[in-house]
Amino acid sequence: MPTRRQFIRGLLHLFALTGLGLAAVTSRTSLALAALKRKVLGKNTDLNQLVDENPALLDAHKLPVTPREKFETMGLSDHDVTLTSWRLSVTGAVKTPLNLTYKELRQLPVIERGVLLICPGFFAYKGRWRGISIRGLLEAAQTTESEVTHLTLSGPTGSYAKVERFSISELENDKLFLAYAVNGDNLPREHGFPLRLVAEDHYGSRWVKYVEKIEFQATN
Repeated sequence: MPTRRQFIRGLLHLFALTGLGLAAVTSRTSLALAALKRKVLGKNTDLNQLVDENPALLDAHKLPVTPREKFETMGLSDHDVTLTSWRLSVTGAVKTPLNLTYKELRQLPVIERGVLLICPGFFAYKGRWRGISIRGLLEAAQTTESEVTHLTLSGPTGSYAKVERFSISELENDKLFLAYAVNGDNLPREHGFPLRLVAEDHYGSRWVKYVEKIEFQATN
C-alpha cells in the first residue's frame, strides 16, 4: 500500500506525463481569440463599461490586472473553512477517486492566468488567478468510460451549496481551472478560500466559490 507521500509523488509524475510540466502555465492571446472574433479591450478601458458585456466576446489580454482592493463580490462571502479537515474530492467516472488536502494541492503544477470576471449589471474586474488544472486532475484520476462528457463542481457543503455543470471540452487550454490565489496573495475568504473555480468566458455567477467536489460524468 503506497504512503500518502508516494501517492502525491505519483500524482505529480502523472501531471508531468500529460504535458502540464512543473512550470507555471501562462495565458496566450491565441487561446483567447480561438474560434471567436472578440472585441479587444484597450489598457485604459473603463471597467464600468463592461458590466453588461458578454465575457465570451471580449479579449482582455491588454487590460491591466485590477488591484484586489477594488474587487467586488456577490453571493456567499463569509464561509469559514477548517483546512485540517477540508478536502477536494474528485469522483464520478474515474478509476482512482482523489481526496486531496490543501497542502497537497499546493504541491501540484501551477497555472497562472489573467482572466476577466463580469457580474452582469454590477461589476467587472480582471484578476491574476493562480491554481491548478482540472484537466490534470482528470488525467491523474483516469476515466472509467470511453468518453467523459461533462463535469460538475460544487461547494460548499450545506444549505448554501452551489453546483455548476460544464462540458468537458472546456477543459481544453485550461479555460476552467481551480484557483487558490489571486494577484499574488492567497484567495481571500470572501472570494472563495481555499479554492474557487475560474471559468473563462462565463459570467461570475458560474465561478463556484469554496469548491469541495468535482464529479466527472459520462452521458449517452
